[in-house]
Amino acid sequence: MPLSRALARHQTPAILIVLLAIIACLSLVGQSDALQVTLTEMFIRVVVVVGLYVFIGNSGIISFGQIGFMCIGAYAAAWATGEPTFKQIMLQGLPVFLQEAQYPFLVAMAGAMVLPAAVALILGFAIMRLAGTAASIATFAFLIIVNSVYSNWDSVTAGVSSIIGIPTVVGPWTAYVFAAVAIVVAYLFQVSRIGLMLRASRDDEVAARASAVHVLRVRLAAFVLSAALCGLGGGLYAQFLGILTVDPFYLSLSFITLAMLVVGGMFSLTGAVVGVVVVTAVVEILRALERGVGLGDTAFSLPSGSQEIGLGVVMALILIFRPSGLARGKEFRLFRAAPAAPAASAAEPALQLSESPTSAR
Repeated sequence: MPLSRALARHQTPAILIVLLAIIACLSLVGQSDALQVTLTEMFIRVVVVVGLYVFIGNSGIISFGQIGFMCIGAYAAAWATGEPTFKQIMLQGLPVFLQEAQYPFLVAMAGAMVLPAAVALILGFAIMRLAGTAASIATFAFLIIVNSVYSNWDSVTAGVSSIIGIPTVVGPWTAYVFAAVAIVVAYLFQVSRIGLMLRASRDDEVAARASAVHVLRVRLAAFVLSAALCGLGGGLYAQFLGILTVDPFYLSLSFITLAMLVVGGMFSLTGAVVGVVVVTAVVEILRALERGVGLGDTAFSLPSGSQEIGLGVVMALILIFRPSGLARGKEFRLFRAAPAAPAASAAEPALQLSESPTSAR
């Protein structure tokens, strides 16, 4: 394949990564703490929502349980990088190799991906046999189980108390790098043979099975990869805050990430990224209006709770006027690949050779 055609075919992840890099440069223009926090949270949510897209967008099954994997990944990173003194006092149920050591950042990120992926592999054998509403309810039940276990397992998770002493090494650029990695991984899965078979089962499961697609296997592969990416987002979140409790990883975060996916469009990678950026911008604008904006001698402010109302209005308008999301299920493309050379041009010499004996007669 010529280089120009290869670039044209795979331009989507490059465009998305460049657009996020432009947004990340805002952290260099404005050095306010609020802006740094907003950008870091946005890039972490890009990782999580891209993880949601890997499973939901390609399989068509709505999962409410992916934030449970984010919770597992966050605690895995906290166990790996937390202060050994704190862990020996408060987390006495941890294995000795976790209690007495403090591992590097990349080791913690690897653990934040491997542990949720292992849980998803075991859980997926049961859930992936279901479809539609039954599968969605099963994933929601998993989220409830994770929240209950982590809220009450005092010797391992500190229960409803906080785990402190986690190194805060994640900033806007670190989160951006991992967001770029998540985009590349999701795109490679999307264009892979497994991704193609999974989308075929999404569009017509009966036809896919008739074409020898093993639906359980391809769904399980997407489920495990999605859990790994969501766990990575959880690990980044723990290393961003430096303090960890189980409360954030429940209904509120589940609905906001699903809202981002729906607003952007759940059937394209572009939609997943655009949804995060747009919803983050809307929420930040509403927050600013809640704090108050000066208009001459008067100050204008929205009542408390306007963020949730505004986000609900945005979602309703998107669902009414663009049911397939802002991206409409399409990917960003700046240019199209040049058409391939016609097959007839290669066949003509062979045709002439085959006819030459006849003409000789």
